[in-house]
Amino acid sequence: MNFFGIGLPETIAIAVVVLLVFGPKKLPEIGKSLGKALKGFQEASNDFQSEFKKEVDAIASAVGEPSESVVKTSGQIESSESIEPKSDKTL
Repeated sequence: MNFFGIGLPETIAIAVVVLLVFGPKKLPEIGKSLGKALKGFQEASNDFQSEFKKEVDAIASAVGEPSESVVKTSGQIESSESIEPKSDKTL
């Protein structure tokens, strides 16, 4: 069992110290608030991941389908390539 790089003996030692410092009456309240904080962090993390995925998907779909202005510009470039440049005749 390994939480955040802390093994089982260290976890037990931390739990004993917390029990001695806060006492048995405050321990359930601390556990409840810690659980709520972890749940809030997890929800925020999930929201961030879903928003990030939406943005990545939006960018991927935008890159996959060229916009109208890009198509018009590429058409202008193709038509200008067919025009031959003027040559200067120097003697």
